[in-house]
Amino acid sequence: MTTTIQFEKQTKTLIDDLKSVCANYGLGNDGNEFKIITQVFLYKFLNDKFVHEVKQLDEKIAASDDWEKTLRSYSTDDYEMLTMQMSESTANIHPDQLISSLFERQNEPKFAEIFDNTLLDIAKQNSAVFSVVTESGEKIVLFENISKYVTDKRDEFCKALINKLVNFSFENIFHEKFDFYATIFEYLISDYNTNSGGKYAEYFTPHAVAKIMARCLVDESVSNVTCYDPSAGSGTLLMNLAHQIGEEKCTVYSQDISQKSSNLLRLNLILNDLVHSIPNIVKGNTILEPYHKEQNGRLKQFDYIVSNPPFKLDFSDYVNDLDTKENNDRFFAGMPNIPKAKKDSMAIYPLFVQHIMYSLTAKGKAAIVVPTGFITAQSGIERKIREQMVERKMLRGVVSMPSNIFATTGTNVSILFLDKENTKGDIVLMDASKLGTTVKEGKNQKTLLSHQEEDYIIDTFNKHEAKEDFSVVVSYEDIKVKNYSLSAGQYFEVKIEYTDITPEAFAAKMKTFDTSLSELFNESKTLELEIHNNLKGLRYE
Repeated sequence: MTTTIQFEKQTKTLIDDLKSVCANYGLGNDGNEFKIITQVFLYKFLNDKFVHEVKQLDEKIAASDDWEKTLRSYSTDDYEMLTMQMSESTANIHPDQLISSLFERQNEPKFAEIFDNTLLDIAKQNSAVFSVVTESGEKIVLFENISKYVTDKRDEFCKALINKLVNFSFENIFHEKFDFYATIFEYLISDYNTNSGGKYAEYFTPHAVAKIMARCLVDESVSNVTCYDPSAGSGTLLMNLAHQIGEEKCTVYSQDISQKSSNLLRLNLILNDLVHSIPNIVKGNTILEPYHKEQNGRLKQFDYIVSNPPFKLDFSDYVNDLDTKENNDRFFAGMPNIPKAKKDSMAIYPLFVQHIMYSLTAKGKAAIVVPTGFITAQSGIERKIREQMVERKMLRGVVSMPSNIFATTGTNVSILFLDKENTKGDIVLMDASKLGTTVKEGKNQKTLLSHQEEDYIIDTFNKHEAKEDFSVVVSYEDIKVKNYSLSAGQYFEVKIEYTDITPEAFAAKMKTFDTSLSELFNESKTLELEIHNNLKGLRYE
């Protein structure tokens, strides 16, 4: 444990040092700082993983006092044979592309050019495995020209970066699992996950929400399954889901309209040993052009889907393009209205919910974050979607979360759970809104759930337990009677407490009430007379 804490501290120090270099060269709080930090960090991680695996595979290198010299002495064929034995998750890096090699060359002329070309060459030779694709099939490779973001002293900037990368090695922490890397990833993007960081705030879903979604979706052992997020962001939900299933037992698919979020998700996959899924990470518009399809052209269906979709977004420019036969099947409840005055307040999440319903396999399960207003809307698309969830017998439950569970939005949210095999009709509706502790986070209020509260929600949901003023277990017929409302509060029993009382005690109580009323009436008359007299005494001057 001490070793883990030590490495976590050293890793955070490295991130801080890289940010300090950016600040020293005028890139502090610059929009490009995030690109530099994440790419340089990734270069360091892949470099150290390569070194770690080379030593694991070759005893001669592991035993050498100068392992790098030994590696350089290998013939082209021997070196190629060595790299062919490496795992898919390890990038292929040539000896002259290692950080130690760049460190030795830092005083050569045009070092920024050497630095940039090294990263670009690594990206090119690992393109097949490590590239994210766009909806049109273009590849977004691992690295880009980093020094271009500095207007002056580019050589010195790249030297400063390299000098920060040689202070410690990741070699001894590759055995660490999800919790360690989740903490590191959150710290890595922390400065870009605030209101001042613009839209980076959308990339991070609270751990509590992600944990509840994953553990309520997967409460038994499964293997060889597909996982999908149509609005993946940086992949917090997918990482929690994959960890709950087992990284080696699932393949991850995603799509997101943001190139930045796709790059972050790739980094997350690399950190969490899910490199085999990187080719399935797509930068593109899921609603307009869903990418993942079968050979016959039909949309691919998935075993598990998680999503925290954008609630509102202006998609008026392409709403007419969605009027096709395939999309009419996919968006069975129709299109949200286009507000005349404020188009960016268009509700886009109902389209994601419908897309997810359409994208589930016959045994598929899903967990979706929705505005709590969705679960009680009495008309419109929301009502139609809920009706179909019930009629198709695919609704498994709803958990209404505490307010401010997301610090950056005032919208109350609920988690919607779907299960195509939930045909027996045992549905859990839960009101967890009273749980949690409110804390201040910058200018915002945020509600934090304790681990015990998270487990309480998960255990109650998975055991399908009814608990007073917290959860109810209902049937599809019960929901139909309530006009398809999914609010737990509407199903709680109204309890009236009765107290036995004797005739004498009843008479005494009634006499007390009578006396109290008489006193109040008399006091009222006195006040009324006093007000009238005061009014008569008013004079105009």
